[in-house]
Amino acid sequence: MSPTLFAAVDLGASSGRVVAGRVGPDTVELTEAHRFVNEPVRLAGTLHWNIAGLYTEILRGLRFLGRDHGTPVSVGVDSWAVDYGLLDADGALLSAPVHYRDGRTDGVAETINGQLGADALYQRTGLQILPFNTIYQLVAARDTAAYRTADRLLLVPDLIGYWLTGAIGAEVTNASTTQLLDVHDRTWDVDLASSLGLRPELLPSLRQPGDLLGRFRADVAAEVGFDAPVVAVASHDTASAVIGVPAVGDRFAYISCGTWGLAGLELDRPVLSEASREANFTNEAGIDGTVRYLRNVMGLWLLQESVRWWEREGRPADLPTLLADAAGVPAGRTVIEVDDARFLPPGDMPSRIAAYARETGQPVPSAPDEIVRCILDSLALAFRRTIREAMALADHAVDVVHAVGGGARNALLCQLTADATGLPVVAGPVEATALGNLLVQARAAGLVADLADARRLLAATQATVCYEPRPGIDWDSLASRLASTAAKV
Repeated sequence: MSPTLFAAVDLGASSGRVVAGRVGPDTVELTEAHRFVNEPVRLAGTLHWNIAGLYTEILRGLRFLGRDHGTPVSVGVDSWAVDYGLLDADGALLSAPVHYRDGRTDGVAETINGQLGADALYQRTGLQILPFNTIYQLVAARDTAAYRTADRLLLVPDLIGYWLTGAIGAEVTNASTTQLLDVHDRTWDVDLASSLGLRPELLPSLRQPGDLLGRFRADVAAEVGFDAPVVAVASHDTASAVIGVPAVGDRFAYISCGTWGLAGLELDRPVLSEASREANFTNEAGIDGTVRYLRNVMGLWLLQESVRWWEREGRPADLPTLLADAAGVPAGRTVIEVDDARFLPPGDMPSRIAAYARETGQPVPSAPDEIVRCILDSLALAFRRTIREAMALADHAVDVVHAVGGGARNALLCQLTADATGLPVVAGPVEATALGNLLVQARAAGLVADLADARRLLAATQATVCYEPRPGIDWDSLASRLASTAAKV
């Protein structure tokens, strides 16, 4: 039997792509039909996503896919979390979605947590406190004209799905990142929204991965050259990436590493202890009732933004060369708390890293290879801490760490993570998010039985590299130094 063609639209924080995927009994093959840059735009002082430009590129990618590969059985869309668009009563977008790195939510989380009680909020939603969670964005926006006149709120992948099909809804894995979903029964917490002066009627009905949205609108079919149904996938890109982990059994941790580094465990129930809340772990919805128990780590954003800044200054930075040079820099010379709030906004990342080192009495990295080594050592420490705390808080032992996403290509980071955690790191597949997207569609089409079957197929078909932990670096001492320096800033 010939493999079946599916289309995955995968939107990341820095780029998007349309992927052609063929799935058969012993085959999963990906071909990139179109890749495009995802660059935000600042309008009148507010940072927005260029959502119209992204949609234009999605249509272009689907047109290329149909031209080069044929008509897919279905299409699925995933993206980053938390950000949303507001529609008026006619279904028109009122304004471009605001970027989660915009400063409009500054101080909002502290106010809301003081009002509701951080523990009470955690017991209801299970969510890690992040300043850009949708709940805080909505509180920041509730007095705007757009919010007051809106008829419906759609998270980014649901907005794209609406434009493709006309269907309105909210896929549950992404809805779980809003901090407005009840962690126990996975329904909207209407009372919570109302208590904050928000409008629960803006929240659309929920749908599950595998649900059918509908077929293309007539104008979309004419634009791309074919008609196809759109199937809800695990539309939060991390949820799709976790599906794309080629693990056997449940004794594994994962790191979905790209702009963000999402590190944690897959569980069958949330962890809502006070210790879990204080450690800032999140309980996000996964496929089939699973829980993505994880913590957001700043991830490769620090490296990406440093490279962007050097290029802006006219100092072209070749990443493979930088990584090769960084491997020769002494380990642990300078370590930073990668989740320090100063590293969240875009801008001059190298100067901020240098300032952190100066404030904490450490050697100040100046050359690009020193800054890159500082970032990677610090990320490895952050992953070590997160995985160890997750295991302890969930009482869930693991034997291996699966690293997926773009960070799986970074051999130095993977090796340092193995060294720091003391666990083997299996790197790959890089395209875990697109694979998870496609496999949910394949399951909806009856080609894959369940999540375990999907992962067996991935383990048999996808290339991985295993990094075994090495002796040499005293990671305990580095972790102690990081903790003591972080207390100084």
